[in-house]
Amino acid sequence: MGFARACSVALVGVEGVVVEVQADLEAGVAAFTLVGLPDKSLVESRDRVRAAVVNSGAEWPQKKLTVGLSPASVPKGGSGFDLAVACAVLGAAERIDPESIADVVMIGELGLDGRVRPVRGVLPAVLAAADAGYRQVVVPEQTAGEAALVPGVSVLGVRSLRQLIAVLCDEPVPDEQRSDEEGRPDPMLAGLMVPGAGLGTGLARGPAAGDGARPDLADVAGQERPRKALEVAAAGGHHLLLTGPPGAGKTMLAERMPAILPPLTRQESLEVTAVHSVAGILPPGEPLIARPPYCAPHHSATMQSLVGGGNGLPRPGAVSLAHRGILFLDEAPEFSVKTLDALRQPLESGHVVVARSAGVVRLPARFLMVLAANPCPCGRHTLSGDGCECPPSAVRRYQARLSGPLLDRVDLRVTVDPVTRQDLMGRGGRGESTETVAARVREARERAAERLAGTPWTTNSEVPGHELRTRLAAAPGALMAAERDMERGLLTARGLDRVLRVAWTVADLRGAARPDASDVAAALELRSGILRGVPLGAGAP
Repeated sequence: MGFARACSVALVGVEGVVVEVQADLEAGVAAFTLVGLPDKSLVESRDRVRAAVVNSGAEWPQKKLTVGLSPASVPKGGSGFDLAVACAVLGAAERIDPESIADVVMIGELGLDGRVRPVRGVLPAVLAAADAGYRQVVVPEQTAGEAALVPGVSVLGVRSLRQLIAVLCDEPVPDEQRSDEEGRPDPMLAGLMVPGAGLGTGLARGPAAGDGARPDLADVAGQERPRKALEVAAAGGHHLLLTGPPGAGKTMLAERMPAILPPLTRQESLEVTAVHSVAGILPPGEPLIARPPYCAPHHSATMQSLVGGGNGLPRPGAVSLAHRGILFLDEAPEFSVKTLDALRQPLESGHVVVARSAGVVRLPARFLMVLAANPCPCGRHTLSGDGCECPPSAVRRYQARLSGPLLDRVDLRVTVDPVTRQDLMGRGGRGESTETVAARVREARERAAERLAGTPWTTNSEVPGHELRTRLAAAPGALMAAERDMERGLLTARGLDRVLRVAWTVADLRGAARPDASDVAAALELRSGILRGVPLGAGAP
């Protein structure tokens, strides 16, 4: 009787669980039994592994073979266990030394010819292995760069099972021919990209930094106040609602927002890359995402596609794909009311918990939401003399599709007025460029990070209200206007906290030590749209 074990990783959402793959050989009728709660794709690995082992020049054991996946209570799916199963079987058959694979984590799919194909979710799988104390990982060669992002882990990238056997047995490593041809994409990467999850769904990010095709904020004609609101939203991570007629520039503003956000930190990059790797939209050749993602789903998106879901264990939705970036909902009132209200919990907590019969998954969802809406079905309700024909009841129903509890979580609400002929023809001068605004945003974020050092928060939008009212208090008398609005019922308790957060961001943008009455007035104006007589960003450089 022979016995051997190797290790792999089962992904539950974007979190991994190390799985011990055990192979047991004993006398009896030749059979291959796989146990341990595998799904259909994992059950099919029996045929893939057998063909891959034989075509790699190794002998398949003609005995009763049982492969167990422990812990047996964790659901396991996908083809990423193939490599570990094959090595465990070869270890039990004494083709390779069982001790050499006992503490090695192996992730990869096997083709019938023995080639190792890449799978999705390598980064979160290796992170889980590192957290569990494993220091040796074997992955497909195409995803070795992604696995190497995890510090303290030795990564071996292989092209075929034949190569891995040679490495484990200290034999000469055969030189496998690459599957790609010059000028053509590597067909082995097909399994990394989920069809329909790329450009067509609005999940792609903008051009890389330095690309001349990147949209510039200076291209937006006029719109001084919406531009300032965009800057405040980016500096503090505040949610933003842009309301205005069609063609005023709401979408143009939102599309230029990712460029003014600062680059992701190392930890944030790992979080974003892990989510995109699991979702199958990680661009080939880009193992680490350094820029904030931009996700713009169509208004016909379902609740499952927005917050996460699917058959079996839930998959990341748009809110998770926009983690540490921007979720832009154009034509927001056209979304389903239930779909929009499903955003209320992740807007507060920064994560979404999706419960299904197959299990409960916690997915990260710390995003900056930008909503764009017309004032009425025809879009001309606020325009004087343009003949809005929508009855008052239709206007109320249309605006009510954005519920009060959802809007209470939106810090900035700005009206985007129609562009004047003077602004459109450039007679009013060009606005500030993306580079100029991004520099101010970066400086404001640095001030906030320095103030919040030693706390679990990094931006003003994350700071709890009680901290803002106690340890991070505003200047004396600064909150008088906000307190009056709260007494009049114009502000909720949550609304007051959010006004305080925005006031801190306005103060950071102008380099002040703490917000004063003018900063609070600017924050109230951005939230309510009622002019307070204080220029937005007064005192800012």
